[in-house]
Amino acid sequence: MSASALIYFLVVGAVVGWLAGQLMKGSGFGIIGNIIIGIVGGFLGGWLFSVLKISVSTGNATVNYIVTALVGAVVLLFLARLIKR
Repeated sequence: MSASALIYFLVVGAVVGWLAGQLMKGSGFGIIGNIIIGIVGGFLGGWLFSVLKISVSTGNATVNYIVTALVGAVVLLFLARLIKR
């Protein structure tokens, strides 16, 4: 993986993690927490969409990834909230 691809995933992961935190909790989780939530959310969203045979096609690969990762991150935070109780 090149350095630019790594930076891309870190930045998009941070943005997605922050967005998911805003939707589910009302605040972010710090830069490291946001990156982790965003990246794990990307994997989870990709897996969920493939299992459910859902395709995101906005015409822009970055937007597709953000939508997929955001759905995965929201599901991740929802499940974490259920387990935490």
